[in-house]
Amino acid sequence: MGSRYIVESGLYMTSFAATVFVAALVTVGVLLVTLLIALTIMLESCQSKSTGVIEMQKASDEYEYCKIFALHAELNDLRADEFPTVCKALAIQYIKEGQYSRDLNLTMQVAESYFDTLAPNDDGLDVVLIDIDDIFPANLPHYSNVLQYSGKLIEDVKHPMHMFVLRLHMKLHASGWSLILFSRMPEKQRNATVDHLISAGYRSWSSLIMRSDEELPMQNWEYIASRRVKLHYQGFRIASVISSQVDALMGPSLGKRNFKLPNPIYSKIGQHIKGM
Repeated sequence: MGSRYIVESGLYMTSFAATVFVAALVTVGVLLVTLLIALTIMLESCQSKSTGVIEMQKASDEYEYCKIFALHAELNDLRADEFPTVCKALAIQYIKEGQYSRDLNLTMQVAESYFDTLAPNDDGLDVVLIDIDDIFPANLPHYSNVLQYSGKLIEDVKHPMHMFVLRLHMKLHASGWSLILFSRMPEKQRNATVDHLISAGYRSWSSLIMRSDEELPMQNWEYIASRRVKLHYQGFRIASVISSQVDALMGPSLGKRNFKLPNPIYSKIGQHIKGM
C-alpha cells in the first residue's frame, strides 16, 4: 500500500502575522484612495485657477481697451451711442465702488500741494480758472444720457465733485488768488447759474465767464481758448486751468500748471475694478 501523506507547497503564517498583513493592505488601500482624492482636488483647483487667470486677463483686456477708447472719446466728443457697452458697465462700476471719488480726492491733493508752494502778487492779476460745468444739476443729465446713470449714481458724481472743488475754491481764495469761473452754458442762464453758485457756497470769485450769443456756434475748446486769450491781453496772468474735460485744456494761453480732474464718463474707466 502507498503512503497517504502528501507534502504540499505553501506559506505558513501565524494569526498575528495575518492580522498585520491585512492591516497593511487596508492601510495601502486607504492611502491610495486619499491620494486619488488629493489629485482630484488639485486638478479642480488648477482648473479653477486657470479659469480665474482667463477671467482676469479678459477683465484686463477690457480695461485696456476702454482706457484707450476713453481718450479717443474725450478728444473727439463722441455721442452716447458710440460708447461700447462693456465700457459703460466699467464706468458705472468705477463710480459705484468709490474709485472715482478717491481719484478726485487725490487729484485735488496734488493741486493743493502745488498751490501751497506759490503765492500770488498783490495786484490781483494772478488768476486761476475753474470749470463749473460738472458741479451743477443742469449739466448732470449729460452723464445720464451717456451712461444711463440712475439718480443714485448722479449723486455719487455730483457730491464729491462739488465737495472737493468747493474746498479748493475756498483755499485758493484764502491764499489771495483771483478766481475766474467759466461755463459752456449761454449767457442767458447767468442769473440761474449765479444763484446755484451762491447756494452751493461759491461766494468769492472775481468773475464768471459764460457764452455769448456770438460764441454759441463755436466749438467748446475754441470758445474757452478765445476767452483765455482775451484775459491774457487784458493783463491777467493765468496760473492754472482746472477742469475735468479736455476741451478746457486745449489751445493757447493755458496756465503754468493745469489740472485734469477725473471725468465720470471717460477718465480711468474701470480702473481698479474689484473682483475682476
